[in-house]
Amino acid sequence: MSRTHQLGELQLEIMRVLWSAREATVAEVHVALQPRRELAPTTVATMLSKMEKKGVVDHRTEGRQFVYRPTVPEIDVHRSMVGDLTRKLFGGDPTALVHHLLNEQEIDPAELESIRRMVEASETEHGDLESGDAEGRA
Repeated sequence: MSRTHQLGELQLEIMRVLWSAREATVAEVHVALQPRRELAPTTVATMLSKMEKKGVVDHRTEGRQFVYRPTVPEIDVHRSMVGDLTRKLFGGDPTALVHHLLNEQEIDPAELESIRRMVEASETEHGDLESGDAEGRA
């Protein structure tokens, strides 16, 4: 991924609405956010305009309304923001990030087992890649 996508809390909430709905008007985003945030529709419109300038959303015109849609996948935003967090807080060391999460967060046994399975799957995947690389060099 060549671009970074750093979004604020409200921008992320708006993106979640758009990722879920695929597209929405200012009014629809406003209604979706209403249970969690007391925002004026003009605030939502201003934020969407700023997000469009950032390149994370675009719009089409339908009658007199703008219909917004996300231009970046959720996974790209996650990668960018987690990568930035890892660089800023942990000097780029993902092990330090995982260590922090395991030691500072309350993790129930089912979640811990799920994490173990992910680590095992990653080891298997990377082990296969490494053995394939070794064979390619032999």
